[in-house]
Amino acid sequence: MKKMHKALATTAILAMTAVPIAASAQNVPTATIHNGQGAIVNQVKVVPGTMGQITNFVNDKSGKFITVTGRGLAPTDQSEIILAITKDTKIIDAKGKTVPLKKIIDEKKIVKAFYGPNITKSLPARGTALTLVVQDQSFTGIDGTVTEVRDTGIVVKGTNIYSAHEEEIVLHFADKAQILGTDGKAVEASAIKPGMSVKAFYGPAVTASLPPQSTTNYVIVDTESVKKEAPGTNGIITNVSDSIITVIGNPLEQGGVNYVFLTVDEDTQIVDEDGNALKPDALKADIRVDAYYGEVMTMIYPARTHADKIVVKAEATNKVEGTIADTDREAKDQIHVDVASDKSTDNDVILNISEDTQVITPDGLESELKPGTKILAYHSSIMTRSLPPITNAEIIIVAPDDNAAESK
Repeated sequence: MKKMHKALATTAILAMTAVPIAASAQNVPTATIHNGQGAIVNQVKVVPGTMGQITNFVNDKSGKFITVTGRGLAPTDQSEIILAITKDTKIIDAKGKTVPLKKIIDEKKIVKAFYGPNITKSLPARGTALTLVVQDQSFTGIDGTVTEVRDTGIVVKGTNIYSAHEEEIVLHFADKAQILGTDGKAVEASAIKPGMSVKAFYGPAVTASLPPQSTTNYVIVDTESVKKEAPGTNGIITNVSDSIITVIGNPLEQGGVNYVFLTVDEDTQIVDEDGNALKPDALKADIRVDAYYGEVMTMIYPARTHADKIVVKAEATNKVEGTIADTDREAKDQIHVDVASDKSTDNDVILNISEDTQVITPDGLESELKPGTKILAYHSSIMTRSLPPITNAEIIIVAPDDNAAESK
């Protein structure tokens, strides 16, 4: 008895939209079907692919080209690639219906772009598009650093992959979220720590809260690179001279100095507390800042280095200038300041000196705050209603003529 065998062909690309795609053009191990009388060997060719938005389109004499930015469908596939669009390129939706390329670009649709194995070694790589499959749902992505780890997800601060805007977002892990290391191997959510670099895709739903929240089902995390925070100073700009600012305050937890001269140039990032970019003229004397800089600086006093980033704060400063008076009104760890050195008590102030008070001297050595010493002091905005009022000293700058005659 003769038996007839039929080999059923499938549309390879459409089938691949429903299953994970292999890393790059490669042969899948052959599947053998046994029927007792022989074997039929099916061999399937799997092509590499990238899923994301079309972020650039070029149509000139050399041809049509698109840039697809997102993530590889397999760990070794390209996260960004420039693809030539030819007459043989199929552009379809998940049902196989043709979709105009212009509509995909205008509506910022997500596509799965499949291409041949022959791609360049450039960055980004270049190849030829075989098929673009338009996806029903959209997403966006962030490339940044984990600032906080929560029970159900992570807080990430960084740059939106598509808009290039700085953002911070709370990402909750979907039930079947893929969390991969940079080597393409699965990573447990519990292995993610603050400071690690991540690339995460989320959406389309995003809350209007601050910070916004969304769900992610695909995260690439670099578990080896816990980003070290830059040293810096949380303080006050006390002087601005051309491109150099003087910042006095408290070193940040990760390191820094209390007194530093910082060079500000076109490479210095200047922002407000919400991350909005500011111009250099926003740096004025008597404003509060968080100043970040590198670990390399001069060994002279005060230290000198380049300002990498300056965050301008909205909180106001309060300062007085005068001479330390010799009176019986102040208690221990207090000094009485004859404001403006005018010998009048009407405008005087008493400053509380604590371990948090930064005392800056001309030579960097400790100096006794004794009567007759001329100072400039920044203090808290909270003051008592007594006469003279009492407040906490934040910074005291001792004038070079600190050996002036004691006030009478």
